[in-house]
Amino acid sequence: MATIPIVIKHQGKKYNVDLDTASNGEMLKLQLFSLTGVEPQRQSILIKGGKLKDDTDLSKLNAKPGQIFTMLGTASSEGSSLAAPVEKPRFLEDMTEAEAAAQEGATPAGLENLGNTCYLNSTLQVLRSIPEMQDELKAYNPDHSDVRSNSDEMSRLGLGATGASNDLTGQLRDLYSRMSNTQRSLAPLMFWNALRVIYPQFAQRAKNGAGFAQQDAEEAWSQIIHQLRQNLKITEKSSSEENKAKKEVVFIDRYMAGAFHSSLAPPTEAAENEPVVEADDVFLKLDCHIDQSINHLRDGLLAGLTEEIEKNSPTLDRNAIYTKTSRVSRLPKYLTVHFVRFFWKKDVQKKAKILKKVTFPEELDAVEFCTDDLRKRLIPVRDKVRDIRKDEQDVERARKRQKLRHKQEEDRKHDEALKEKEAAPIAKLREQKDKKDSKEKEPEGGDMDVYKTDAEYEAERAASIKQAKKELYALINQQLADDAGANKSGLYELRGVITHQGASADSGHYTSYVKKAGKLVDDAQAPGGKRMEEDGKWWWFNDDKVSEVDTERIMALSGGGESASALILLYKAIDLPTRDELEQ
Repeated sequence: MATIPIVIKHQGKKYNVDLDTASNGEMLKLQLFSLTGVEPQRQSILIKGGKLKDDTDLSKLNAKPGQIFTMLGTASSEGSSLAAPVEKPRFLEDMTEAEAAAQEGATPAGLENLGNTCYLNSTLQVLRSIPEMQDELKAYNPDHSDVRSNSDEMSRLGLGATGASNDLTGQLRDLYSRMSNTQRSLAPLMFWNALRVIYPQFAQRAKNGAGFAQQDAEEAWSQIIHQLRQNLKITEKSSSEENKAKKEVVFIDRYMAGAFHSSLAPPTEAAENEPVVEADDVFLKLDCHIDQSINHLRDGLLAGLTEEIEKNSPTLDRNAIYTKTSRVSRLPKYLTVHFVRFFWKKDVQKKAKILKKVTFPEELDAVEFCTDDLRKRLIPVRDKVRDIRKDEQDVERARKRQKLRHKQEEDRKHDEALKEKEAAPIAKLREQKDKKDSKEKEPEGGDMDVYKTDAEYEAERAASIKQAKKELYALINQQLADDAGANKSGLYELRGVITHQGASADSGHYTSYVKKAGKLVDDAQAPGGKRMEEDGKWWWFNDDKVSEVDTERIMALSGGGESASALILLYKAIDLPTRDELEQ
């Protein structure tokens, strides 16, 4: 990188600047912004022939060392406040352990294996990735009159001296609080003790007598969710002016529970005398059933929505096969998907594992699993989201093509300028005449695109995105908009994965993956001047070991053989614009 030391004069002050001849005017303005606090769009840098343009090649200025350039312009009230930070930067080594753990991008705490407890550690790490759950747990204050001591049971399990409580929700709150204040690994002993008190199956010893038995992560997930559904409540004020009474909403029902509408059809021979029975049910997870015909998550989910049930038929006076067909009538913000890989193998009297490869997507479109009524509400929003994404891709591709054409045109002009200097006067006149004739013959409205600077492009793009978000917001069904914990588009993004490695549920090893949270970055065009940016990386939790992996690692967890395969997926509804965001 070739640089030339120059001097920028602005409002009576002089700034020594290294001019990077490989960059353009826009980059120089950004450089001066950091020195003067004057935003690039408010700067006017005087050069020979006029003002410096954003796309000017700085190598063509032919600047000399020590040359003085004058800059005009003043900072806006907003920009001037950015010139110097209000707080002095703090270095990591000067922070407390809790402060370091709270920094963006900090490696999260791992969990120690207490003896075949990898199933529990993996479950806890994925559940911890739900921010709404973290917020409600912090506010959780149990009614101690409803919490039983269970001291006799704890003593029987050898836990009497630990002082543990069987309030699993409170123990989860305390564990997550400790994890938020450190980057070290912790032993989840108190939570595990509470889990074993409430569900003794998790206190079973290994058959060989060495430690505790391995358990199924899906069972641990389900039991924890069951406890949270009983205890974790959201207290809200009524939105009505007349009724200001507080009401309680079950956290799990709002954010993690969906609803089915199902129909139970009788066998064909009894159809004339027995009606189809309609029913509505709540579900806390969708099952992906696996057989030889299932290769992708979509197929397994569809298979799980239709089942055959053997029951007594009053018409036939015998057992008959009824067909139950279910469709989703409510999609939760957080959707749990369970790969049904474990089954009871009678000949060996233990759980075996289906080792077949079943792929799954990073983005799940759940619309086709829904009732007709819900699909009508979701499809306009889903399709608009896809249109916006396509438009953004098209604009970005057009921008790249324009920049390439602009560079080619600049190169052509540069080459022609060199030729003109070397050519004889007559040849120069002939060439100028040819150019004039060519321009006169060029059809009106030809390829004469006006080149836009990056700043102009970003401003137009921001305005276009804001307009598209307004149109998208207007499409959101009002009933869904009023349901704070519902998915309003039918689209989900993958946020967590629990995997199992091995051939049976009674052995092997569990680990989990959680997508890294985005970082807040400065963006003048975003609401509040900030936007969330993700790097596409994931945290891999292998008990007390925590490391960073790429997305490709996640897509390789589809199974096949005894390698690590996805057992539980946690999907989150994609973000949509809110009223507050659009009003900023």
